[in-house]
Amino acid sequence: MQNANQNGKTVLVLGGGIGGVRVARELNKLIGNENGITLSKILIFEKEKTSLFAPSLTKMMIGKRDAAQIQDDLSKVALGGIEVVFGNVDSVDPENITVTSGGQTYKGDYMVVSLGTEQHDVHNLSKTGHNFYTSEGAAAFYEQLKTFKGGKLAVVVSSLPYKSPVAPYESAMLIEQYLREHKLRDKTEISVYSPERAPMQFAGEKISEDVRRIMKERGIEYKPLHQLTKAENGTLTFTNEKGDVVTTETDMLAYTPEHRCPSVIREAGMTGESGWVEANPQTLQTKFDKVYAIGDITKIQLKDDDQLPKAGVFAQYQALTVAHNIVRQMHGKQPDKVFTAEGKYIMDQGDGKATRVGGNFYTSSLDIKETSAISHWVKILQEKSWFAGHF
Repeated sequence: MQNANQNGKTVLVLGGGIGGVRVARELNKLIGNENGITLSKILIFEKEKTSLFAPSLTKMMIGKRDAAQIQDDLSKVALGGIEVVFGNVDSVDPENITVTSGGQTYKGDYMVVSLGTEQHDVHNLSKTGHNFYTSEGAAAFYEQLKTFKGGKLAVVVSSLPYKSPVAPYESAMLIEQYLREHKLRDKTEISVYSPERAPMQFAGEKISEDVRRIMKERGIEYKPLHQLTKAENGTLTFTNEKGDVVTTETDMLAYTPEHRCPSVIREAGMTGESGWVEANPQTLQTKFDKVYAIGDITKIQLKDDDQLPKAGVFAQYQALTVAHNIVRQMHGKQPDKVFTAEGKYIMDQGDGKATRVGGNFYTSSLDIKETSAISHWVKILQEKSWFAGHF
């Protein structure tokens, strides 16, 4: 067994996505690590060589981004006291704060679990359409879109819960813009199917109605409470809110995959009845001492049976909370920072405009900002600043 740092503390960070990178960089800063001076070590465990900025995948679907523009080399994050261990996380022991990867076991003093979700194909959807939650799927969708001549185009939410809950609606609007620009709009029906009772239902009735209105103005048909049960030979089968079986033909399909908590975390006994890691809503600590969970892997309950959305904006704020409190503990002090669930989504509508939705998700103090070009540029800036500030 390797204890990665003989002189100081060691933090094991599982996952090199938005949450994992943010918590590692914040820890590095607060600890005071510098190149050549390592007070405490931070190990990031990640199987991928690159870190993807997933919010930009919807732009990739319409050819406004390519893979090189929305991902970067994760090894660039290794500076100061940060090291990246590339490879699968084979096992996790949260009681003893150990991780095994590549046949090597690493011992830590603290652990932050930010492995995100496992994506699974359901109903053989990959044979019918494109999973736009991966760079490969988004790129493949665009390749088909370039030769599309019109017909029925569907965006399908295959199951709940799913991450990036604005993505299906944003993708439909960006696709609608693309079709108008390429003189195909009057030849194409665009529909969004979802098991949700309303778009972004966690944000409340007013915001859901505003999103419905925006889609209606774009001529995008919205089908809530439609649970996908079968996809075959261009035919989609759903069960609707009345229990009726509904079928529709599709000429082009984009879909969300089924999202599950990673199996290595389930096998470690870290999940609750929900199948996700049920972390403390304020501190993000799990049921294991000095073990935290942030981002999409968590389930945090809101009122009315809704959950805190699985989104990068919350993973980043959770990362700041956890990093602060871990460093407090390193210095023998009580943690004093809480996660307040403040955050804002930006939903790109195409045509150089976007809408901001946000506020405090714990208190339901949420609002939706009027569609504007400013919000569109804010979203572009978020992408640029992420890479500039972390890689």
